[in-house]
Amino acid sequence: MSKEVPIVRNVLEANDRLADELNKNFRVKKILCLNLMSSPGAGKTTLLERTLTDLRDEFKMAVIEGDLQTDNDAQRVAATGAQAVQINTEGGCHLDSGMVMDALKSIDTDGLDILFVENVGNLVCPAEFNVGEDYKVTLLSVTEGDDKPEKYPFMFHISAVMLLNKVDLLPYVDFDLQKAEAHAKTLNKDIQVIPVSARTGDNLEAWYAWLREKRAEKLK
Repeated sequence: MSKEVPIVRNVLEANDRLADELNKNFRVKKILCLNLMSSPGAGKTTLLERTLTDLRDEFKMAVIEGDLQTDNDAQRVAATGAQAVQINTEGGCHLDSGMVMDALKSIDTDGLDILFVENVGNLVCPAEFNVGEDYKVTLLSVTEGDDKPEKYPFMFHISAVMLLNKVDLLPYVDFDLQKAEAHAKTLNKDIQVIPVSARTGDNLEAWYAWLREKRAEKLK
């Protein structure tokens, strides 16, 4: 009788080996790497546009963009002056460490302070695949349900930060910030919850303060 091969485990183990290699390289070069994840339309690219513009005099930053098709988001990021590399997964639901490793060949990492990996819009698969990041950051838009952490527990369990985006729309949607935070804290007591509006700039300074803190820790 033939022995069953644990394909899923093998794929994850192979990915993790490359992710460890990436992370070691980031440590040597003192690059803070963040894996940015969310549902489609939660506002990751808008958040990056604001972050790259507001902090461009403070940090050298680059973005690896993951999408099913097109380079629309990479063009928006590049318009801020930051380095941007597009990865089209052609139907794949997540980025993996091999894709990121290939994309890094097109990025000048000398003197780079922060690398953002904007993952494919999906609250399931991206959580499973490390890409060498120091931290996972998940956006939850108030236009989604406040029970999203309950529905997609692993994503919020492993994230260091939950950005509650589009708070400028709270008067027009049925979303309870306290409930969303409570659900996330139940899954991960250490998760940092930051309500923001990437469109209006509300409370983005709290997000920037977190970035500064983690960048400073990377230099120690």
